[in-house]
Amino acid sequence: MVQLVHHRFCTGRWLLAVGLVVSGHLAFAQARFEPSRDQVVLASSVHASASIRSLRDLDEARRARPDDLQAAVDYARAVFELGLTEGDLRWWGRARAALAPWWSKPELSAEGHFTRALVLQGFHEFEPALQDLGRALSLQPERAEFWSWRFALRLLLADMTGAKQDCESLAQRVAQWEAQPCRAILLYRTGQPLKAIELLAQSVQHPQFRGPLAQDWLRFHWGHAHRVAGQTQQALGIWQAHLKERPQAHGVRLALAELLNEVGQHAQALQIARQDNPSDALLVQQLLASQGLKDGNTAALAQRVLARFDSQDLRRESLIERPRMIFLIRYGHDTKAGLALAEKNWAQQKEPVDGLLFLEAALKLGQPRRAQAVLDWAATTGYSEPDLQTLIGRARAHPNWGSR
Repeated sequence: MVQLVHHRFCTGRWLLAVGLVVSGHLAFAQARFEPSRDQVVLASSVHASASIRSLRDLDEARRARPDDLQAAVDYARAVFELGLTEGDLRWWGRARAALAPWWSKPELSAEGHFTRALVLQGFHEFEPALQDLGRALSLQPERAEFWSWRFALRLLLADMTGAKQDCESLAQRVAQWEAQPCRAILLYRTGQPLKAIELLAQSVQHPQFRGPLAQDWLRFHWGHAHRVAGQTQQALGIWQAHLKERPQAHGVRLALAELLNEVGQHAQALQIARQDNPSDALLVQQLLASQGLKDGNTAALAQRVLARFDSQDLRRESLIERPRMIFLIRYGHDTKAGLALAEKNWAQQKEPVDGLLFLEAALKLGQPRRAQAVLDWAATTGYSEPDLQTLIGRARAHPNWGSR
């Protein structure tokens, strides 16, 4: 998917913005890969081979016009989206390199500020990303994707007040129907999943949201709203049905594999997660499924995971945290290291699945107070789901709960 994201939800704008930041299960926002300015990064993509000519055209155009910001922005947007879609964050290094001549300039076009914000957010430089989004909005306040992206970033940072303001600005400045999905997300992220389910069910049927990427994103969140409400079978049904129609929907595939593993349906999880060239996240779900099945393949899969991590470390990437945290904590490779990584990650962003991992690691090591920040976040936002409530109950009942 190397075409530029347009300004309508049905072409993938919301998938890019909210899917990147809000949905921890897509996980691609959690990069820590920071290439040096002269570092050579990925030159081609297995998944992009059918569209690589379009990408090359954009690259040639920006090289032919090195002083043209728009040409650089077009290329940076394309490779950024490709990195998001594939989960291969080396593409993001290319996006940053394309914008290098303008990286420190205080005044850009609205598109320039927005695209720089995308890349900054990808590298977890959240404050400058918010500043760029603010500048973009001051220049073009009618642009829906600018509002939706800032909404998503504020939600990631647990700024619920700011996220709500951006959602309402989207409704007032663009359209009420555009804001309905972000309202639904706010509802299930603040303890009201049943209302969210109703709004998402309506949005799924909205004629403006019939595009395949919009359907991927809406059904992903529709399933999660059911899951948060404790309606596991409904969540599984939504994701299974959608994956039959859209097998390329990676976020839905990953969410389905994760939930199947969580409920002990490991054979089905393995079937869903198994691909010829799986993402790191899907490979780790294969590992968990194998571990649950005790099928004799677990050690070999663990070695594959470790080989990937070692390769990424050699390339000076510190990887997407979530697959590594799951490997360290849930698989049990090194819970102590997993707890340290989870604690560091939680200090920077607040995603429910990361909070669960943080609590799991703290409990496994008998240090429930280490995850006090997760309990504080849940109390402040009102977020609740069955697994989280179980872990919070275990933490408070733990003999070491009074120890700091």
